[in-house]
Amino acid sequence: MATADLSQAPGSSRLSLQRAIWRWHFYAGLLSVPFLILLAITGSLYLFKGEINHTVFAYRTVVTETGTPALPPSALVAKAVAALPGSTATSFGEPASPAASAVVTVTTGDGPHLVYLNPYTGAVLATMRSDREPMYLLKKIHSLELFGTLANRLIEAIAGFALVLVVTGFYLWWPRGRSGGVLTVRATPGRRIWWRDVHAVTGALAGLVIFFLALTGMPWSGFWGANLSTYSAKLGIGFPAQLWDDVPKSALPTQAVLPNAGWAVENAPVPLSAPAAGAAPIGIDRAMAVAHGLGLAPGFEMALPSDGTGVYTAAIYFGDLSKERTVHIDQYSGKPIVDLGFKDYGPVGKAIEFGINVHQGMEWGLANQLVMLATCLSIVLASVSAVVMWWKRRPAGKMGVPPYPADPGVFRFLWAAAVAVGIVFPITGLAVLAMLAFDLLAIRTIPPLRRAFA
Repeated sequence: MATADLSQAPGSSRLSLQRAIWRWHFYAGLLSVPFLILLAITGSLYLFKGEINHTVFAYRTVVTETGTPALPPSALVAKAVAALPGSTATSFGEPASPAASAVVTVTTGDGPHLVYLNPYTGAVLATMRSDREPMYLLKKIHSLELFGTLANRLIEAIAGFALVLVVTGFYLWWPRGRSGGVLTVRATPGRRIWWRDVHAVTGALAGLVIFFLALTGMPWSGFWGANLSTYSAKLGIGFPAQLWDDVPKSALPTQAVLPNAGWAVENAPVPLSAPAAGAAPIGIDRAMAVAHGLGLAPGFEMALPSDGTGVYTAAIYFGDLSKERTVHIDQYSGKPIVDLGFKDYGPVGKAIEFGINVHQGMEWGLANQLVMLATCLSIVLASVSAVVMWWKRRPAGKMGVPPYPADPGVFRFLWAAAVAVGIVFPITGLAVLAMLAFDLLAIRTIPPLRRAFA
C-alpha cells in the first residue's frame, strides 16, 4: 500500500508501469494485512516459547534438583500411564537439563496427552491433551492449520503475497531523486504523508528480513512445503533416501511417530525391527542408553514401538543444527538401523533447516530472537500505517484504489509476472491471477464495482 512517485508525464510508459505495480501492491496489501498482523503477533510470541514455558508454565516444566539420580525412564513411563488409567505410552521426552521435567506422551480414547513428571520423584506435575498445549496451539494458529486445510492453504497464499509486497514495495519506495520519505519521516502523525513515510521507511528497513520470513515459512505450508519435501527426497537433495535402501520400511513417516521431527526427515519412512526367534524387546531403559551411547544431545525425545515390528526412534531438534539427529533403534537387538544427522542432509534439506532455525529465532540465541521480534513489530507497524494512510487518502464512499495505468499494455508484464510466481508458488500464483482477473474483468466492466473501486 505504498504511495508511488507520480511525477512523470501522465502518458509515459514508466508512469503506467508504476501505477500498475502500485495497484498490485495495494490489492495484495488489502487482502493480506489482517493475516500479516496475525502472523506477526503469534510469531513474536512463539519466538520466546522456551522463555514462556519456563516462566508462565514453570509449574509443569521446572523442577528442583535434589542431588539424587533421576528415576529410570521405564519408571517414569509407568507413572505416566498410571496417571491416566487405560492409556498407552507412545513417547518419552528426556529432561533437557537437571532442572527440567520429563514429558511422557500417552494415548487414551480421546487422543494423545502430555504427562509432565518430576524426574527425581516421579510426581505428576500436570497432564493435558497434547493439542491443547499452549505453544502447540500458538503454532497452529500461526499457520491457520488449527482452522482446517483450506485456511492453511490461505496462509500459504498470504506468505506469497508478502513476497509480492516486499518486491513491489521496494520498487515504489525507490528514491528516484527524492530525499523525503526514503529514510526519514516527514510532517506529523495528523498528516497522511507522515503515515506514508512511516510505511515506506519501515518496509525499506525491514523488507529483506520480511522477505526471508515469508520465504522460510513456506516449507511448513501444506501444499508447497509438502511437495518440496517429496520432490527433494526423490532427487536425493532432502534426506539421503539411500540410507533406507537395504532396510525394511513401514508405511509410516517419521512425523507420525514424532510430530516434532525436523522438516528434512518428517516424511522419511520409519524402518521396521527384525524379530528373532525367542528374542525379547530391550525395553526403554536400554534403548535410552543406546541413544546416549551414540552421542545424542540431552533433551531428546524417544518414540516407543507400537507393535512387534516397531522401532525406538530418538530425535532432537533445537538451536544447534550440528546436534540435529534422528536415530531408529531395533527394539530387539538395540542396534541403530538408521542414524541421520544434519551433516547427512542434502543441500535443500540443509538450507531449509537452517532457514527454519533462523525463522524461529534459534540459530544465534537472543540476538536472533530480537532481530526476528523487531521484524514482526515492523510488519505490524507497516500494516497499521498502510491502513491509516489508505483511510486518509480514499475518497468518501469509495475504496480509493490507485488509478489504472494509462497504457494497458503494462498488464502484459503483470500477467507474465503472475505466471512466473505461479510456477514457483502455485497457490500464490492462482491467488494473484484471481486478483488480476477480478481487477480487469469485474471491476472494469461492472458499473457499481467500477464506482466503488475508483
